[in-house]
Amino acid sequence: MRSEENLYAIALRHCPLIGDLVFRKLVGEVGSAKEVWDLSKSGLQNIFGIGKKIAVEIGNSEHLKFAEKEISFCEKNDIKINLRHLGDLPTLLNECEDAPAILYQKGEFNSSKKAVSIVGTRNLSTYGKHFIRDFLNDVKKEKIMTVSGLALGADAEVHDISIQNNITTIAVLAHGFHTLYPSKNRKLSQKILENNGVLFTEFNSSQKPDRENFIQRNRVIAGLAPATIVVESAFGGGSISTATFANNYNREVYALPGRIDEKYSQGCNQLIYQNKAAIISTISSLIDQLGFRDDVEKTGDLFPDSEIKVLLPEHQQTIFNILDKKIPLSLDEISQKLETPTYKILPDLLQLEILGYIKALSGRQYLSI
Repeated sequence: MRSEENLYAIALRHCPLIGDLVFRKLVGEVGSAKEVWDLSKSGLQNIFGIGKKIAVEIGNSEHLKFAEKEISFCEKNDIKINLRHLGDLPTLLNECEDAPAILYQKGEFNSSKKAVSIVGTRNLSTYGKHFIRDFLNDVKKEKIMTVSGLALGADAEVHDISIQNNITTIAVLAHGFHTLYPSKNRKLSQKILENNGVLFTEFNSSQKPDRENFIQRNRVIAGLAPATIVVESAFGGGSISTATFANNYNREVYALPGRIDEKYSQGCNQLIYQNKAAIISTISSLIDQLGFRDDVEKTGDLFPDSEIKVLLPEHQQTIFNILDKKIPLSLDEISQKLETPTYKILPDLLQLEILGYIKALSGRQYLSI
């Protein structure tokens, strides 16, 4: 029976030293979690790589008692128990060698939509927010669902803007369903479910949001989608681990570039420099690379009146916003309005001119285009 296999799978995974890979090996060799549980100690130790330390806990009734409580908790809270060896995991995640043996789920997963994982720093800038909002607004009519980690900053922005655009969104948690971290996002998690989204976690109801759980969580975020987008990240940020997992799974990775002196762009810039991520130059080209445009939309892009939207860093967007299309402003006037020295503004004005956003006139005067 299915409920019986759930019981023994949870008990087996609860044993010390039995992680996802050992679990998979045991079940693969013996046939089911129940059969592993019933196997003799000598039989267990005959399996290559399974020594006495691993075998000793298998069959311990305390783990079965825990599993019984866990199943009761899941039943009371409408939590689905997905077992990898029974083919329950989403297809793309199941392809990953180190995918969870057990994945707990709230909400219904829609496999007909194409997933895109979007991650980034908790210290999201206006630049990052604009990218998330513009990207999701441009793909809201496609069969897309977003995946992120329900953390503060970029993750929450992804989930929230997805909901606003009626895009299905998936949150992957770093703890069991007995709690919600960060608590500030509890209402957001409820909105995700109310809008046909999904909450996933590989952690049972005894597991708190410990530091090491977040790295484990990140591999699931990467594994659920064919592509991962890193919006903003410092060196060594959690998003970099998600990108690394995606690379290891041979998935596509895209990174939003930024200024080299911006702390939370340095991780993205490094990914691009190391050829571990493709650079995001325009939202239009990113959508093409992700495969979301149909033939009609692609044909439209060939015509000269089609708009290509280039993302601007916050400081360049500020300069652009104060310029007028008819009344030129001098460099000194721009400097006064921004309360910024002219030598700091000139490089940005040149960049805006190169990108075709502004026009330079004689006497260091500028118009927006």
